[in-house]
Amino acid sequence: MNRKYLLFLIVLISLLSLTGCGYNKMQANEEQVFAAWGDVEASYQRRLDLIPNLVEVVKGYAKHEADTLTAVTEARAKVGSMQISKDMINNPEAMGKFQQAQGQLSGALSRLMVIVERYPDLKANQNFMDLQNQLEGTENRINVARVRYNKAVQDFNTSIRIFPNSLTNSLLLHLARKEPFKADEAAKSAPKVNFSMQ
Repeated sequence: MNRKYLLFLIVLISLLSLTGCGYNKMQANEEQVFAAWGDVEASYQRRLDLIPNLVEVVKGYAKHEADTLTAVTEARAKVGSMQISKDMINNPEAMGKFQQAQGQLSGALSRLMVIVERYPDLKANQNFMDLQNQLEGTENRINVARVRYNKAVQDFNTSIRIFPNSLTNSLLLHLARKEPFKADEAAKSAPKVNFSMQ
């Protein structure tokens, strides 16, 4: 009886010590990062799915704007061809390439929206207006997903660096820091506004 009691006590103390060292918390935080990354991927995929329809509607009105339409299509193809995985969040270089490709697509879409201003009939087209509203909503979702992802990354990175979690991580888990989204290079400088008439 004493031996069973002693064994039970050792197991109980071991389990309690594991919860006190952050073992479970770090893994829960990593799962939050993966879930938040999934939301980011889903939001970007929604944008990718909307672009072909948007390009087709614009193409019908703006036939001589082929360069911009081609840029949007090529940027979408580049983003679509990237292999996206959860491993990317551990790789700063891969994350940088992903962000760069998404930035190029955002820039191409911005140029497309500027062109639309030249075509009043297109701006009044119900299909275009619906697609534009959906794209606006998707851009907002992307921003929210990125903010939530960065918060999950901050919580995770903090949890693996504080004591005693850092000790548990270095001895047992070996979890690596996750990469947050950073500002796009183009976002670091203010856009130039020109009010002169053409």
